[in-house]
Amino acid sequence: MSTAIVITSGKGGTGKTSITGGVASCLAALGHRVLCIDMDIGLRNLDLTLGLSDRALMDFTDVLCGRCTLERAAVPHPVIQGLFLLTAPVTLPEAPLSEAAMKELIHRAREGYDYILMDSPAGLGEGFRLACCAADRAVVVSTTDASALRDAQRTVSVLRNRIPRIHLVVNRVQPRLLRRLRTTIDDAMDAAGLPLLGIVPEDPQVMLCANQGQPLILRASHGPPPHSPGRAGPPPSPISTLPSACLARRPPL
Repeated sequence: MSTAIVITSGKGGTGKTSITGGVASCLAALGHRVLCIDMDIGLRNLDLTLGLSDRALMDFTDVLCGRCTLERAAVPHPVIQGLFLLTAPVTLPEAPLSEAAMKELIHRAREGYDYILMDSPAGLGEGFRLACCAADRAVVVSTTDASALRDAQRTVSVLRNRIPRIHLVVNRVQPRLLRRLRTTIDDAMDAAGLPLLGIVPEDPQVMLCANQGQPLILRASHGPPPHSPGRAGPPPSPISTLPSACLARRPPL
C-alpha cells in the first residue's frame, strides 16, 4: 500500500529539503518507487538537491489544472532507478489551488508509487495546507535552536488536527554545541512534543552535494569514488556509500 508523507518544519533553514531528497534516494535505492513533490511554490529547491534542475519542465500545478498527466510531469532520475520528481511552479498561480484537486493528484500517485514524499514550504501557508491535506504521515524537521523548536511546536499543533501519525527528526546535530548549551535531544523532543524518528548529524557534504547538483546518496563518504581506477573490485551499491548525513536511526516507514 502506498504511503504519502509530508516533510515540514515551520521554520525555514532546518534542512527538510535535504532530508526529503536523502530519504527518497535511499528508499529508491532499496527498490521502492518514490515520487518527490516539491510544494514550495516560487522558491523550489528540491530539484537542486536531487540533481534534476535541468530536467523538470512541468510542475504539479500543470497536473492539477489538467495541462498534462502525472506520468508526463514526473521526471525520472537518470541514475537512481525508481526515483521521480514532480516540481513546484516558479511563479504563483493566478487561481487558488484546491485541496480536492491535490487529494486527487495524490490518489493517482498512489497507483504508481510506493512512497510519496511532499516537501512542504516553511510556514503555515497555502503550500503547507496543500502538502498536508492528503498525507498519511508527517515528519517535522527541526534543529536544536530554540526558534526552530518553537516553530515546530506551532506546526505540530496545526498538524494534530489533520494527520494522526507525526514524528520528529532533529537535523544538523552538533554534539559539542549541545554540550556547551547543556541541552539534549530529549529536550528537543519535549519542546516539540513529538516522538523521535531520527537524528541527523551536521555534515558539510550536504551543502557540497546540493551546490554540485548531486544527490547525497551518490557521494561516497570515504575512499575513491565508484568506478575510479583506485577502487578495486566491483562498484559498491548506493546503500554501502551512504554518508553520515543519512538518518542515524531508521525505524520502518
